[in-house]
Order: sequence, then structure tokens, then C-alpha cells
Amino acid sequence: MKPPSIDHDLALLKKEPQIAYFSMEIGFDSRIPTYSGGLGVLAGDTLRACADLEVPIVGVTLLNKKGYFRQGIDSDGNQRELPADWNATEFMQLKGVQVSVFIEGREVWIRAWEYFIVGVTGYQVPLYFLDTHLSSNSPEDQEITSHLYGGDSCYRLTQEVVLGIGGVRLLRALGYLQIRKFHMNEGHAALLTLDLLAQEREHGTMESKLVEAVRRKCVFTTHTPIPAGHDRFPAQLACSVLKGNFSDQEILRICHDGELNMTHLALDHSEYVNGVAKKHGEVSRGMFPGFAIDSITNGVRSVFWASDPMKQVFDQYLSGWRNDPFLLRNALLIPLDEIQKAHQQTKKELIEYIKHNGGVGFKEDVFTIGFARRAATYKRGDLILREPAKLLEIIDKVGPLQLVYAGKAHPNDPSGKELLKRIIHVMRSIQEKIPSVYLANYDVSLAKVLTAGVDLWLNTPRRPQEASGTSGMKASLNGVPNFSVLDGWWIEGHIEGVTGWSIGPKPKMGVEEPSDDAKDAEDLYHKLRNIILPLFYNDPAGWDRVMHHAIAINGSFFNSHRMVYQYVLRAYFS
Repeated sequence: MKPPSIDHDLALLKKEPQIAYFSMEIGFDSRIPTYSGGLGVLAGDTLRACADLEVPIVGVTLLNKKGYFRQGIDSDGNQRELPADWNATEFMQLKGVQVSVFIEGREVWIRAWEYFIVGVTGYQVPLYFLDTHLSSNSPEDQEITSHLYGGDSCYRLTQEVVLGIGGVRLLRALGYLQIRKFHMNEGHAALLTLDLLAQEREHGTMESKLVEAVRRKCVFTTHTPIPAGHDRFPAQLACSVLKGNFSDQEILRICHDGELNMTHLALDHSEYVNGVAKKHGEVSRGMFPGFAIDSITNGVRSVFWASDPMKQVFDQYLSGWRNDPFLLRNALLIPLDEIQKAHQQTKKELIEYIKHNGGVGFKEDVFTIGFARRAATYKRGDLILREPAKLLEIIDKVGPLQLVYAGKAHPNDPSGKELLKRIIHVMRSIQEKIPSVYLANYDVSLAKVLTAGVDLWLNTPRRPQEASGTSGMKASLNGVPNFSVLDGWWIEGHIEGVTGWSIGPKPKMGVEEPSDDAKDAEDLYHKLRNIILPLFYNDPAGWDRVMHHAIAINGSFFNSHRMVYQYVLRAYFS
């Protein structure tokens, strides 16, 4: 039988809005700081793309009244975590519905704030922020939805009870009674599967068929190949926190090796599971043998992440691209100088931002490299700074450089904080010859300026620890070539010298070759000195062609519209 078309599937969805999307963090507006980084921003782009395509999905997340944190950096390069308070009443409406869950045997009440994400056609996707700041709750329980990723393991597990169990109950109370699929964006919401099991039991489903009934309803996306990124809680703690919702016997039955492993819980109860890049899917299948794990490579929402000058160019030459980003494949038809002019306008905006917020004077005609990732050691943010003398030699022989960095270290990651501090210290040592700046408080607003305004986007993770990465996709969309390790999405988007350049060896089929910092740094310096900088300074037309191909090849594919189409076909209506 001929498979249904994408348009047919979307038409079915529009008649029966039955998809619920759960994510611990969702980021789409820097004024609503309910996200920490890539996971949340990806979730925001997903829901915005659903709104553009009129896919009636319902989003569920936590309010996080005090946000993640606002980053400060002192004169010695130490990160300071500052409150990120915000007022929900300025952005969303409080719903008059409350539900409860049990935490350590106490009844905890949950309310919801409603926000509508509006697509390019005016279609609206509802997003619900769960909140325990109610006078009927104890002061301790009111704080459950205060800090994103704050506190200890017990605090984190209470948040996941509210998100997963409370989220399902809240949707039912709001009238979403026929949800077809529950999409768990990472394992934080996996406890929703237990509530679905209880619901199936109440409906009379045979005990032997309970798990399969729930599996048919669940979709799970895993986002990290780093073991520490998968939430695990001691069985004893799980039984204590979940007391009142489920019996100890029920909790222990879904524990693995004495732990409640949220990733395993989601895997066991999901019919469709995917990684977020082809390589990540392969790595995930190795981490979790016995599970069928597909891959849907991430994408970014083109109309949001394209700079205003670049959007004007696209509007002039690629009519309809705003809700059909596949049209960006025709970017090669745009005159070379038009893309460069738009880029220079955005670069000027970035330089002004750096001057006012970083106190460093950058020049518009100097080659500018950007790096903005979470300050984690495996991301190797200091790789380009490994041998400062080589950087100084490069600028003497070829041409000047400017470096701009951004990114937060997790509050409980001392090694990440030390990495951030080390980067800043090396920057200061070369500041006189290579203007460098570390911009504080990386958020959605800064990301828009930074990814579009630099000349080259740098990414240097240790293989194979990059799940996908989306900052480089944002850069490509704006004609900024990538200079990156062949991991995550870049394996799929990389064409050497056409869309950008690679760092280190090419991946080999079925063989994991660990990253060698010294060899990768050597390759980075070699290509910077002999290929990239000479092209920028000596062959402007050649550089512009790389910019064009970055848009036409990568911008047209690595977008959230394509990603959502794939979820519709493979996960929601499979």
C-alpha cells in the first residue's frame, strides 16, 4: 500500500490534535529564562516549527520561577551564578485548574500557566508551565518549580515527578483527553509512563498488555552520549519520593541494578526512540543494546535564527522561504555580494555588542572566530588556545584574528568553571595582538547575534561525545562556515572546503577513534594558517562561495521544519 503523504498526515493531525511534548526546559525568549542551553532551545524551535506547520501539539514544561541562572564573570575569570527572576504574569495566563501528585507521601498541588507560541500563519500552539508556588503547599514544596537543574538528587526527582506525573494529570484536567502520543524530550519526563500504566489499569487493560498499551503511546528522544547526562536515582530514594503515587513494588519493578534510570524507563515504555543525529543514533544503539533506536537529526527554526539583514536578502530572492526553508537550496542564485553585505551588517552589530558588553574593540575587516558552548571539558573550548604561540605566528604570517567566546558552566561542575577561567586567562595573555573576549550570560538573544556575526564558527568536542549540536546550524543558515570536529550533525553537513572545514580525522565505519588533543590542535592550526585565513584575506570571492554553499546545502536541510516532518512521519503516525 502506498504510504500516506506528509500533507495527508498533517491533515489527520489537524483533525485530531493528539500530540503532547514534554521537556524539562523550553527556550524561545531570553526574557523567559526557563532553559539552560541546547536541549531547551531545541525544544523551543520544535514547538515553533509545529506552530508554523500547524501541527496541533501541546507543550508541557516547568515554570522555573528563578530560571537557570544569570552568569557573571569576575576580574579573575570566576563564574558567578546570579538570580534570574522573572514575572510569569507579563507573558502568560494562569489557568484555573489544579491537580496534585504525592511527594514523600505529601499531597503537592500544581497549577499551570498558559503561553501560546504563534506560527508564521498565525496558528497557535499552547504551552503549559507547571508551577507549585501555591499557598496550599508547604514552603519546601513551593520551591520545587523554582530552579532549573538546581539542588540535589532528591530535588531533581521531585521536579521530574511534577513534570511527568503532574504534566499528564494536568493535561487531562485541561480537557486533553485523547492524546495519541506523548513525546518525551530526554528522560526527565519518563515518570509519565507510570501514570499512563495506572490509567490503562483503571480502564481495564489486561495486566499482561499494560506495557504494550503504553508503548504505543510514547515517543522518546535521547540527547546525550555522556553517561552522566542520563538521570539515575537510588531505588530507595525513588521509593521514598514516589510514596503515595505508586507502591514500592511498582517502583522496584522498573528499577535497573538498584537504580531508577530515567533513560531505561523511557526506553522500556516507548514504541519509537531516536537519537538526534545519525552518528548519535549509532552511538546510542551501542550504549543501549537491544533497543531499536532511530535517528532524526536536529534542526533550527530558520525564520527565527536568520539575522534581519539576511532575512531581507532571502525575502528578495527566495520568496516563500519563511515557511518553506527548503527553498534556501536556491541560495546559490543570490548574487555573491548580497550575502556578504548582509553578513557585514550583522558583524557590525556583533562588534557593537562586544564593545558595550565586553569592553573590547573589534574591527570589521578582521577575521573573527566564534565559539559558544556550555563550558564542559569534553567540549574542549580551549583547543584553539592550546598553543598561543602558534596563533601569534599565524597572524604574523597570514593576517589578523579576533576571538569571541560565550557559554555557561554548570553550577555544580568545578572542572567546567576551571576551563572557563583558563580560557579567559589565555585570552588575556594574547589580548594585545589577538583581540579576544568572553561574553557573559549566553542566551537566545546573544546567540542570534553571535552565530550570525562571526566569520567562522568553531566547535571542538571530543568524539563521539557530541550528540548533535545546533549552534553550527544557526551559523550555516547565516552563511557562516563551520570549522568543526566530525561528530554530531557536522558529519552529515560537512563538505571539505565547500560548507566549511573539519578538525581531526574522518570517522571510520564501526570504529571509534578517541580524540587526540595534540593532533586535533595541530590540524586546527594547519588549516587555519594554510587554508582558511588565506582564503578569507586573499580570495574574497572564494570565501563568499563557501558562505553561499553553507546556506544552500546546510541551511536548507538542518532546519526544524524538516525535523518536524520526520517526527510526524516516523513517530507520531508510524
